[in-house]
Amino acid sequence: MDKSFQKRQIATIRGLVTSDLEESATVMRKVIEQLTDPIAEAVEKIVDAYKSGGRVFLIGNGGSAADAQHIAAELVGRFKSERVGLPAIALTTNTSVLTALANDYGFDTIFSRQLQALANEKDILIAITTSGTSANVIKAVEMAHSKGVVVIGLTGEKGHEFSDMVDLAIVVPSSDTARIQEAHIAIGHVICHLVEELLFNESSGIHR
Repeated sequence: MDKSFQKRQIATIRGLVTSDLEESATVMRKVIEQLTDPIAEAVEKIVDAYKSGGRVFLIGNGGSAADAQHIAAELVGRFKSERVGLPAIALTTNTSVLTALANDYGFDTIFSRQLQALANEKDILIAITTSGTSANVIKAVEMAHSKGVVVIGLTGEKGHEFSDMVDLAIVVPSSDTARIQEAHIAIGHVICHLVEELLFNESSGIHR
């Protein structure tokens, strides 16, 4: 390969890397400016649920399913502090349940049926959908409300109707799926960190 061409190609790739990272940073700055209050409110709701003996359920599709599992793992395991595990269940992981429900009742039911079986009014549902239009997530929100479950919704700026359905909406100010997902997991980390601090850190004044 011609060395001058290779240098131009590397420069082009570096420019694209910088562009992508700058786009991500721009969205994260908007998250800081616009979403501090709803994130703090989500932390308060989750802490209250845990103090009352509740659990956190999490749902999502694709990348959002991975986020649901990631957040659940941080709560059940640990984020930064050594402490007892917190009950958090991603309803995206049991392939036998998921495939049975999808086969017998339809894909739209894979989360709502599990909530019908497992959830109660002490619990929290974190529903993640970048578009706000995922039918199985919407159906799960409806089921959660019928069970008295508080719903925290993570979505993007196009998820207007979804935002109106949930008890607390955290709306990332972007319509780019990748940027929304990057923000969602950052928000998830903040929530896990602060829930852990408020429940277990002596300096917080709140103990489980």
